[in-house]
Amino acid sequence: MHISDKMGYEEREPLSLQARSEVMKRDGLLMLSDGTTFWGESVGTTGFFVGEVVFNTSMTGYQEILSDPSYAQQIIAFTYPHIGNVGVNEEDEESDRMWSGGAVMRELSTMPSNWRSKGDLQSALKSQGVVAISGCDTRRLTHILREAGSVHACIMGGKIDADFALAQAQSFLGIEGQNLAQEASTAHHLTCDSLKGPHVVVLDFGVKRSILQKLSDCGCQLTVVPATTSCSDILKLNPKGVVLSNGPGDPAACGIAIETIRALLAANTPLFGICLGHQLLGIASGAKTLKMALGHHGANHPIEELSTGRVFISSQNHGFAVADHGLPSNLCVTHRSLFDGSIAGLARRDKPAFSFQGHPEASPGPQEFHQLFEQFINLMEECDAKTI
Repeated sequence: MHISDKMGYEEREPLSLQARSEVMKRDGLLMLSDGTTFWGESVGTTGFFVGEVVFNTSMTGYQEILSDPSYAQQIIAFTYPHIGNVGVNEEDEESDRMWSGGAVMRELSTMPSNWRSKGDLQSALKSQGVVAISGCDTRRLTHILREAGSVHACIMGGKIDADFALAQAQSFLGIEGQNLAQEASTAHHLTCDSLKGPHVVVLDFGVKRSILQKLSDCGCQLTVVPATTSCSDILKLNPKGVVLSNGPGDPAACGIAIETIRALLAANTPLFGICLGHQLLGIASGAKTLKMALGHHGANHPIEELSTGRVFISSQNHGFAVADHGLPSNLCVTHRSLFDGSIAGLARRDKPAFSFQGHPEASPGPQEFHQLFEQFINLMEECDAKTI
């Protein structure tokens, strides 16, 4: 006898995804530019957002992901099925707001439980103007993106107009050619209190707070400057080194930043590029960049360190990459992705500069690349010793 029979309960098969979608509120819509439609329940703000859809494979860290400025003009599809289970808190914010305009999830957790939680994700999504839908078939969506690449879409919550959503998705011009880093950058110089260590200027293209925290933990005194800051203005601050931060958009569109980096290289300033900063260092050194079909978005990406053959697991978030074709001789490839062989690290052979296509600060993700911050500290010390 089944326990359910003994207790007088009727056994029922669990509802299928299709059956569940039929009984839930269908006030959320994701419309791809080819007309493919995903229905769900609106769990964010009402209205619509148009952008590029990318999937993120991280199992944790949804709050850090949503507040990462590198996701500007993008809709995030989470492959992990339960999102929101640990709530939200101020400490895990990577910036002052959520930069992703849309979020798609299999199931929003409505009962967050964590000792650090100060609120629930749904309330945060609504208060910060993010259109989000739950109950979506994210497995099917991920399969489509794996075949078609990052696609344009319109996500809509509240009053639904499918024809309008399709027209909006098809009219989106894409991220290529957009200088989104300038929009994500700070408008003013910012200083961060720290130990009396080397003074580092952070050229802000949309920097994550955890990068600043990691530099501070290494003892650096920090000054964060806008993306449009000139080389001469940076050098007036007398930095021991400059960090080229992460950020959104097309690196080839960041003309002012590229010229600044070229001038910093000419001045033999120690440089450390992260994500977009890595791509900009490549362009400033004579390399080209390309728009990736899928991009890398997750906290489980294997990266090989070519000098040792060691493999590290890294956090990644980028849709552009430095191209192998026509790579100038002044650049040495230091790391490669084991997913697709794309360039994941560069170093100048003739200048004190290196970069990494990923997030060595993690947040979220593994911390196996924290050594790159120590490498930058050592580089600044070596250059400083040569000038004495």
